[in-house]
Amino acid sequence: MLLSSIPQQQQQQPRPLTSPYSYQHHHIIHSNIINSNLSNNNNTHTRHQSDSSSSNTSTSSSPPTKYNKRTLQQYRQEHLDNMSITVEEYEDVLNAEVWIEVNKLRDYARHGISREVRGEVWLYLLGIQEADRSKEISTQKQKLQEYELIDKDPNEMTKRVRGEISRYLRKTNIESSRNMPRLFEDVISAYCNHNHRVEYYPAMVNLCAPFIYSVKRECDAFLCFEKMINTLDDHFSSRSINESVASFMTLFRTCIPDLYSYFEEEEVDIKEWAASALQFVLSRELSLENTMRLWDTYFAVPDWIELHPFFCLAVLRHLKENLEELEQSEIRTMLMRLPPLDMDQVRNEFHFFFFELLCLSIDLLQPEWMTWILTLLYPSTALCY
Repeated sequence: MLLSSIPQQQQQQPRPLTSPYSYQHHHIIHSNIINSNLSNNNNTHTRHQSDSSSSNTSTSSSPPTKYNKRTLQQYRQEHLDNMSITVEEYEDVLNAEVWIEVNKLRDYARHGISREVRGEVWLYLLGIQEADRSKEISTQKQKLQEYELIDKDPNEMTKRVRGEISRYLRKTNIESSRNMPRLFEDVISAYCNHNHRVEYYPAMVNLCAPFIYSVKRECDAFLCFEKMINTLDDHFSSRSINESVASFMTLFRTCIPDLYSYFEEEEVDIKEWAASALQFVLSRELSLENTMRLWDTYFAVPDWIELHPFFCLAVLRHLKENLEELEQSEIRTMLMRLPPLDMDQVRNEFHFFFFELLCLSIDLLQPEWMTWILTLLYPSTALCY
């Protein structure tokens, strides 16, 4: 199904919070998490340990009113100090003979995946490769045979696909020893021929690129691409893009009011950008490197697509000062092709954005999002929710 052609439905406001957990409980949980992490400031191995301190932290009788700036800055620095995961650490997990510790890969991937191992890690995070390695060779052989049977012959859409691939490769300057145009064409053609209900659309090239660039085997790149497209298709078949954009605009107006007002003054229609950013996971707006770094974090989290609107807001907030210096046409140009970003800084902004949102705008969040948020920020402490 062509995502942009999903039938329009009546716009709805975000559902109010109906969780049995109280507003005060959310404050206490996040206060404990921050205090727990700050207490371990001198421990350089925090990322390898379970965060058990949250269960030992006493709770106050009333929720904190607001996190002070110094505390947030201190936490920010500690968080940044613990974000580097080496190639060797990934390889230690990937070279296991019997069983791959996927949960450890998820914990590592939130901090970014080295280019050398990104493709292999993604296969486990997306469930393409099973953790049990006892049948790895036979499973890979079967997948390859099934992929080879899929029709990849040129058809009526081939000319459109080739044109879009050519434009994308000129724009991105991808360097590789592999035949990139052929790989793009084979994977996209195989997907469309294998899924007759799906129509080709240009953004498929953007969504395919990270897998073509990172995953070594063509059949695995196809399976990853199929997983991504199906995830987006399933999401927007149950929630229209109009509903998603309406929810995004509500969050934007509530959480970044100054920038929202500035866009209104400049008559910038942010809905067009939001529709593309939400539908295609920022793959059309971000550089390839930034897209892959973003997907490292996303693939580490179950139901990551539910968190994506908030990351889009974090990008806007990260660029707020720059955007407020521009005029209408310049803003639109910058949003449609975002400058290279330090994705770790944006991710850090994303974390603090949630802290503020949870304290100030808790009614904007759906109840089930709380577990996803805590899983993303602190996998080990999410169990306490």
